[in-house]
Amino acid sequence: MGNFRYRLAQFMMGRNGFDNFCQGLILLAVVFILADLFVPGRILGTLTLIIFIYVYFRAFSRNIARRRAENEWYVTYIALPLRSFAARDRKHYRYFKCPGCGQLLRAPKGRGKIRVTCSRCHNVFEKKV
Repeated sequence: MGNFRYRLAQFMMGRNGFDNFCQGLILLAVVFILADLFVPGRILGTLTLIIFIYVYFRAFSRNIARRRAENEWYVTYIALPLRSFAARDRKHYRYFKCPGCGQLLRAPKGRGKIRVTCSRCHNVFEKKV
């Protein structure tokens, strides 16, 4: 088993691997697979196959700079905004953006008017929570 792990590590050196964007694409493919059970036709199955091919292309790609840029775009514009709107945190926290830099911030609900200091740009502003 140790020899297999070593060879796999050697193979993956200099390659991108499975990052957050790959995980999001795999989740999208699983949703398409489940939807394909209820929707007649082959379009969802074809889309699922294309997504899986792209996931493996990204994972085994040696163009790490390009793959990291794609992953950074995904995390910035898709993953973090989706995570910030999680229902479990909405009960106890209020989310808002910094007017200076746009950083997503949160504060506990029920505190009234508070003074907020942005952790990124150190802009100080007041917000009612």
